[in-house]
This record gives sequence, structure tokens and C-alpha cells, in this order.
Amino acid sequence: MQIASSIHALRHTFRIPVAPGIALDRFVYSYLVYGEMITLIDTGVAGCEVQIFDTIRSNGRDPSDIALIILTHSHPDHIGAARAIRQATRCSIAAHHAERAWIEDVELQNRERPVPGFATLVGGSVQIDHELEDGESIEPDETRAGEMQVFHTPGHSPGSISLFMHSEGALFSGDAIPVTGDLPVYDDALASVQSVKRLRGLTGIQVLLSAWKEPRKGEDAYRQMDQAVEYLQMIHEAVLANADTSSPDLMEFTRKTAAAIGLPPEAVNPLLARTFTANLRVRDRKSLLTDSTRQRVEE
Repeated sequence: MQIASSIHALRHTFRIPVAPGIALDRFVYSYLVYGEMITLIDTGVAGCEVQIFDTIRSNGRDPSDIALIILTHSHPDHIGAARAIRQATRCSIAAHHAERAWIEDVELQNRERPVPGFATLVGGSVQIDHELEDGESIEPDETRAGEMQVFHTPGHSPGSISLFMHSEGALFSGDAIPVTGDLPVYDDALASVQSVKRLRGLTGIQVLLSAWKEPRKGEDAYRQMDQAVEYLQMIHEAVLANADTSSPDLMEFTRKTAAAIGLPPEAVNPLLARTFTANLRVRDRKSLLTDSTRQRVEE
């Protein structure tokens, strides 16, 4: 999907096994930014390098033109093909320092954050060449045409980043902006809200390029962020309501809370339990929103 003259979106489909004979159909986006060289934002799961390379060739370029991979964070559907692409192109890899450990040691990630089918989703560990910092500007071709500003947007993970390409008005948000009604995944509920609010405050966004949602343009981009904040608050309220009445069993609590927010039974898994536990850590707050934020999203 061509987003702008220099941006191409790739939609990767994959499946996550959640129980014997049951798998969730998922998709994730990665993005090619064309210049003198090519910058790849996220890689999809293991095997997605085939689609990425085919797309590059169909646009009259060579996969060896990939000079830089920017990883918005360390989760399997974002780093899965990084090792294969690095081996094929010898490109550099950049990510936030808080994601380094799980990118450079995927077995550590699998132990600390088990995901069903992890071994099939991730092609292996890969070394980071450059640690990205909040406010940093990236100029892949040493020109200002493709300059991207780095925003540290934690919550989904400690080192999640978003990138704003001013020349195209393109905001690459990774998984920082949850999708209403979809599986919520985050480690810090309050940080997630604050990160979405920070991105919502940017002016000049012409297209929102997230990992879990089709590209959204203009006002739809801002509307999606407003809806994400409301979704995070709805989840928080459901967690608090069920925390007082549910059994001590974590998965039973997760099932009740998932049902309360309209998620299907097959969505109940340890990752969802991890998300709801993040809300329990701030159970003293009845609202994750400030009054000004609530007023804006209700308008």
C-alpha cells in the first residue's frame, strides 16, 4: 500500500496458537521509507522478509538498499524477521535502550514474557547498533527530506517509540496506540494513556501509521487516538469493578474482565492477564484521564 511518495505500508498476516487446534488470526504492519537508501520500520514475524524483499524488488529497488531497521519495540511481531534481514543486507538496527535486552537475547524475552508460538514468530536475536533517545532526529540519507523525530512512548513496553516524519506528516506509532475493541497489550496503564495523549498533542499529523490498524488520515488519525484513550479508561474501570468481586484466581479474574469489555473467550491468555495486572498497580486511581483530556475526547 503506497502511503506517500516515499512510504510503503506492508500488511503481514500470521497466526498465534492459543490452545490445541485453536489459533488467533493476527496481522501487523511494517513500513518501508524510500530515499537514496531504504529505512524499514519494524519487520513483522519470522518469514516476513520474503514479502518485504519482494515489495522492494517490485518497486525497482534491491533489498540490499535497506540501510537501517528501526524497531519500535522488542515484541515478536516487530522483531521476528530482523535477524534474517540483517544477515541478507548487513543493515544497521536502531531501537530504544530499554528494549535492547529482549532484542539481543530473545530467549530472555521468551522466559520473561512468554507468548504462544514464540519460537515460530521470532527468527533469532540480533544486535542493536544505535540506541534511540526521546527527541532525537533520524536522517537516514543525511538529508532533511526523510527526517524523523523520535518520541519515547512507553506503556505498551518500557522502550516503545513512535516516529514523526515531518515532511509527510506521517506518524509511525508502533503499538503505542491501542485499538478499541482489540486485544489490549501493555505493561503500564498510566504510561500508555500519557503516551497517547502526547502523540494526540502533535500538530500536522496527516496520516497515522500504526502496527495494529489500517492507516488513518487527517481527522480520523486524531479520532483514533481519542478512542484509544477512552478504551484504556474503560478497561481500567472494568478491572477495578472485577477486582473487588472476582476470585483470587488470576485467570478467572481475567475472564470476567475480558467479558466485561466485550472480548471473546479465546482472547483470554497470560498476556491479557498481564495487561489487567498493570491496571491493578494503579487501582488507587479511579480515572486515568485528566479532566481536560476527558472533556476533549467527549466532544
